Amino acid sequence: MTEKYLSRPEEILLLAVWKLRENAYGLAIRNFIQEMTGKYWSVGAVYVPLERLENRGFLKSHTSDPKPERGGRRKRLFQLTRAGLRELDELNRINAVLWQDYRRLRPEENT
Repeated sequence: MTEKYLSRPEEILLLAVWKLRENAYGLAIRNFIQEMTGKYWSVGAVYVPLERLENRGFLKSHTSDPKPERGGRRKRLFQLTRAGLRELDELNRINAVLWQDYRRLRPEENT
């Protein structure tokens, strides 16, 4: 795990890239996380952290071949790196430990 923890939006973006696999490009990622969270995500709220995650070595990107359905435009596709997968594994481990007693902590269940 890196010295600096990921923000929750960064974690969500990494998970979205992992889930979308070969379809992990900007608009698809944005649509997926908006559907998953039920909240609006601006273009900047997606692309800025994707760039940051790539700069930190958790993602890599490449451009696709031109697509006729996109008027010959290319897509920028994102993929998790091994470092990104390790980061998600560590975040999953931490979250599991932190959330394991959640049901006991809920006040309505303690009365």
